[in-house]
Amino acid sequence: MDRFVIEGGARLSGTLKVDGSKNAALPLMAASLLADEDFILRNVPDLSDIRSMKRLLAALGIEQSEPSEDCWKARVTDTDKRHAPYDMVSTMRASICVLGPMVARRQRARVSMPGGCAFGHRPVDLHLRGLEALGARIRLENGDIIAEADRLKGATVFLGGPFGSTVTGTANIMSAAVLAKGTTVIESAACEPEIVDLADLLISMGARIEGAGSPRLVIDGVEELGGADHSVMPDRIVAGTWAAAAAATNGDVILERFPWDSLLAFLDVMKQVGVRIERLDGGEPCAREATVRVTSERHLRPAVITTQPHPGFPTDLQAQLMALLCLAQGNSVITEKIYPERFMHVAELARMGGLFTRQGPTVVVQGVKNLVGAPVMASDLRASACLVIAGLAARGTTTVNRVYHLDRGYVRMEDRLTELGANIRREDDREKSKVDPSNQPAIEILASSPPTPSAKLVKSDG
Repeated sequence: MDRFVIEGGARLSGTLKVDGSKNAALPLMAASLLADEDFILRNVPDLSDIRSMKRLLAALGIEQSEPSEDCWKARVTDTDKRHAPYDMVSTMRASICVLGPMVARRQRARVSMPGGCAFGHRPVDLHLRGLEALGARIRLENGDIIAEADRLKGATVFLGGPFGSTVTGTANIMSAAVLAKGTTVIESAACEPEIVDLADLLISMGARIEGAGSPRLVIDGVEELGGADHSVMPDRIVAGTWAAAAAATNGDVILERFPWDSLLAFLDVMKQVGVRIERLDGGEPCAREATVRVTSERHLRPAVITTQPHPGFPTDLQAQLMALLCLAQGNSVITEKIYPERFMHVAELARMGGLFTRQGPTVVVQGVKNLVGAPVMASDLRASACLVIAGLAARGTTTVNRVYHLDRGYVRMEDRLTELGANIRREDDREKSKVDPSNQPAIEILASSPPTPSAKLVKSDG
């Protein structure tokens, strides 16, 4: 199993192009099951989750080729294959996105319950209730979801959940409804840009969809869909990660294909903190993509943040921003409204000298003068990125273990950061660490008021 070894303190500088979005590409690829002609996606990132989806689609009768480095071409050659087995979907939650297209196009689907990052319970009941509303017969058997329907029928589907709308659920139901008979109305639909990207693709194939990007989708079913030639939107979470890394190292980084219009809440918070993200292309104020320059004040300011469904602050950037706010002058407050247990990175940041007080879904981040390198363990994809950012900004050496999580969402992260001047390398963790803990600088802990008796304090042993 690989790990990253980071020598902190290098100031990031240079230019990067933001890769295509993983969270957009996976449901877009699943939509190839609906196509009757050649299906082409461009700007597809080379990630482990993407490779897993390719293997799954091959098992479902999709013939594939790669005409160029980031281009994926597919065509349905066998519609009798309808089983997505456990060994192919257990590590990738987005595999559930094949369920809707298969029921709509092949009348039957058998999909194992999906896996993914372990930061809280994320049920698929809204997916199943939505398909049932369209007329599918659903049952569970030996850990598999089995869905059947002669032909789906349009209906009104409500997709609101206790923590907001479901993004993959919206993608699944929308992809099924485009071939249903009659009109489907999806209420409390997810408004995320990845849903808009999927709607744009389906419309280019002949689907009739109105309202993408709003909480109400209206879909008039069609008899069949043609092919597609579509470019995947840039990854807003990757873009935000690079921006946070530049700010944490007091860097100067230019980002191309920055998804400006998708990150307005993030941009607002970064401005409050003292990070400058300037448009360099002179385009429209809310253009989907832009070229930006990221720089920061030497003294960062604290912020109060609450994660929310789009267009609010994205939960997938909460951990990365927490790493940055560890270095702010004052106390920041982060409240997680989407996944209240998504704080597994807090204990690891505390090992690096971060000071935190947690109570329920809220964490108070007490800014420190410096973070200090330490061995840390990655728990999920975005927590891994958080620890890398912390390691880049820290004094001394940080070892981030279990970086296979990062390979699910960032294309060769260590190479991209090296291009910007970071001292980071990938190692096999079977090699003996060359880091001597006795050489690590001491952790400086700032004086602070004691927490309330009901609060949980997480801090370093230093």
